[in-house]
Amino acid sequence: MVKIYSTSWCPSCIYAKRFLSERGLEFEEINIEEKGWSRDDLFELTGGHTVPQIIIDEKPIGGYDDLLKLDSIGELTT
Repeated sequence: MVKIYSTSWCPSCIYAKRFLSERGLEFEEINIEEKGWSRDDLFELTGGHTVPQIIIDEKPIGGYDDLLKLDSIGELTT
């Protein structure tokens, strides 16, 4: 299961969601603005302050660049 913590204004969030969709991977998006969460709340959940924060199988992997790195080394699996 993939979760993406995002905001509505974040270009990297859009890129990450598009990338996962193009790979045929389903994901759950959690918009931290809509939830009223702060960056500190996000850090408590994911270990990161920036968006997107991506969680794969309950493991935080980081942001969009980290997602691309996982894919480039063949480790993007769910």
